[in-house]
Amino acid sequence: MGLDLFGLPDSGTIRRVRGATGIGSLPGTDIDEAARIVVGELPELPHVPELPARGVGADMIGRTAGLLVDLAIEVITSGYRVTARPGRDHRRAVDLLRGDLDAFDEALERAGAQPETIKVQAAGPWTLMSNIELMRGHRVLTDHGAVKEFSESLAEGLKQHAAEVAKRTGANVVVQLDEPGLPAVLQGLLPTPSKLGTVPAVPEPDARAVLATVIDALKDHEVVVHCCAPQPPLKLLREAGVKAIAFDATLVKGADALDEIGETWEAGTTLALGLVPSVDPGTPVTLKDVGQRAFILADRLGFPRSILAEKALPTPTCGLAGATSSWVKRALSLTRDLSSAFLEPPEGW
Repeated sequence: MGLDLFGLPDSGTIRRVRGATGIGSLPGTDIDEAARIVVGELPELPHVPELPARGVGADMIGRTAGLLVDLAIEVITSGYRVTARPGRDHRRAVDLLRGDLDAFDEALERAGAQPETIKVQAAGPWTLMSNIELMRGHRVLTDHGAVKEFSESLAEGLKQHAAEVAKRTGANVVVQLDEPGLPAVLQGLLPTPSKLGTVPAVPEPDARAVLATVIDALKDHEVVVHCCAPQPPLKLLREAGVKAIAFDATLVKGADALDEIGETWEAGTTLALGLVPSVDPGTPVTLKDVGQRAFILADRLGFPRSILAEKALPTPTCGLAGATSSWVKRALSLTRDLSSAFLEPPEGW
C-alpha cells in the first residue's frame, strides 16, 4: 500500500505521519556523527544526511549525478561535464552515497529506531541539468535530446535508489527533489558557460512536463520538491504532481505570493514550511519566535489553524551545511518541537 506522507494511504484510511524533518545537508565530514544526529533529533521523519563539505561527489550535483543510469559525469574547471564512461569522479560519488546509506543504517540500528517513513534527497532535473555541461560545452538543458535522456535517467536512478533505501530500512521512502535553480531556468537568468549571455528561458509547460516525468516514475513514493528561492513556482510544482512543496517561509512577501500559498493549500498540497534559521542568527531564538509566522500565515489566508497539523510540516529554512555543530542540534530540536506546536498550539500563540 502506498503511503500519502501527509494524510491518506491509497486505501483511503486517514493516517498522518507526525513529526518534522530537515532539508538534507549538514556541516562537516563525519557521516556517522551526522546520521546519529538526524536519527536522534528527527525520530519520526529522519532523512539521509548530505555532507557537501567532503567535496566532489558529495555536493548536490555530484551526488545526484552518481544516481544517473547509463550516464556518467566528470569534474572540469567550470564544474561537471558529461563523459563517455564512468571515471574516478563518478565512482567517488557512487561510493560516498553507498557509505552514507551504510552509516544511516547503523545509526538506526544503534538507536533501536524503526521509523515508518524516511526521506532521501537529490537535485531535481532542472537544477541538475543547469549545472552539468555537455561535451561540447553547453548546459544540458539547452539540448532537447539531452533533456529527455537526462530526465529519464534521473527518474530511473531515483527509483532504484528509493527502492534500495526501502529494502534496507523497511520504511516508506519520501523522495525530495531539490530545485533551487528552477526559478532562474524559468526566467532565463542562467548565464551561458562563456558568461557572455544567458540561456533562453524554459517555457513553463516544458518545465512542468519534465518534472512530471520524474514524479510519475516515482509513483510508489511520495515526492516533495524543495525550492529555497524567494518566489518558488508553487502552481507549476503543484500541477506537476508533487504531494508536498518545501520552501523558505521567511522569504514570503506580497499579496501574490500569499495567494499562491493559499491556492496550494486549497488544492490539498502539503507545505513544508522553512521556519527555523539554517545558521545561528547570533541572538537567542525561542520556539515562539520561529513558530508564530506559521500561525499568522494561516490566519492571514483565512484557514483554520488546524491546517498546520493537517497540511504543513516544519523544517529549517534551508540546508544546514553552513551551520555550526551546536546550531544543527538546536535547529533540529526547534523543528521537532514546532511539529508538536502545530498539533497542539501553545497558549498565547
